[in-house]
Amino acid sequence: MDGVDDARLDALADLVSDGDVVVLSGAGLSTESGIPDYRGPSGAARPARPMTYQAFTGSETARRRYWARSHLGWRVIARAQPNAGHRAVAALESQGLLAGTMTQNVDGLHTAGGSRNVLELHGNLDRVVCLGCRRLSPREELDGRLRAVNRAWGAKVLAVNPDGDVELPDEDLLAFRTVGCAACGGVLKPDVVFFGETVPADRVATCFSLVDRAGALLVLGSSLTVMSGYRFVLHAAKLGVPVAIVNAGATRGDEKAALRVDAPLGEVLPALVERLDVLTRR
Repeated sequence: MDGVDDARLDALADLVSDGDVVVLSGAGLSTESGIPDYRGPSGAARPARPMTYQAFTGSETARRRYWARSHLGWRVIARAQPNAGHRAVAALESQGLLAGTMTQNVDGLHTAGGSRNVLELHGNLDRVVCLGCRRLSPREELDGRLRAVNRAWGAKVLAVNPDGDVELPDEDLLAFRTVGCAACGGVLKPDVVFFGETVPADRVATCFSLVDRAGALLVLGSSLTVMSGYRFVLHAAKLGVPVAIVNAGATRGDEKAALRVDAPLGEVLPALVERLDVLTRR
C-alpha cells in the first residue's frame, strides 16, 4: 500500500492479533467522512474555536449563537456516513480482537459503522440534555422545534466546524430564536462535553479500567493534544501496555508509542484487517 510500508503494517498486525486491544479514536478518523477536525496534520490548531462550557452556561447570547450555528451544522454531522476506517474498527471487533473502543468523537460514526462496544468519552450530538431537570431527548426533536420557531430565518454558512456548528455572519445570529426544555423550560445543551467541561467521572473510570486490562492501546486519528485522551496513553505506558498510534502527523504521545504509523487511516485500517485475515487463514 502507498501510505505505510509493509514492515510497519506487519508489526501493527502482530500487535493487534494478540487481542484484548483497546481503541482510542479521535477526530482524524472522521475527516474522511467529511467532518473537519480542529487540528491539521501538523497538530496545530485551526483558526476556528469551539464553544466553551463557561461561555454557554454564562450567557444567553452565547447560547443563541451556539444553537443558531449548530442548527445548521448538525445536519452536516447527521448526514455523514461511516468511512473505511470506521468499518475496519468494526471488523476488528467482530473478529474478537478488541476489548472496547473509546472515542473522543461525538458523531456516532463508530456505531453507525457497525461497532457495538463503544464508549463515547465526550458524548453524542444526537442527544440533547436539559441543564435543569436533566431530561435527555433526541436531537431530531429539538431540530423540529427550532425549525417551527425560525421559519422565516435564513443564514449564509461561511464554514463548517468539527463540533457540529458552522460559521455565520453576526447579523444572521441576532434573529435566531432558541427554545427551552419541553418538560421544564430549562436551558438545553447538546449531550456532549464542551471545552472547559469535565468528562463524567464514571465514564473516565470505565476507560481507565479498559486500559488496565488491555493487551494493547491503539490510538487512531488523535493528536493527543488535550489531556482528555492523552491521559490514557500515559496510563498505558505506566502499566507497560504497548501503545500503537496511527495518525496523519505527529502526536503528543509519539514518545510513549511502541509503534507509530503516519498515514491515512482510511488506507491503513482496511489493510490491517486484510493482513489479519491472511494471518488467521494460515
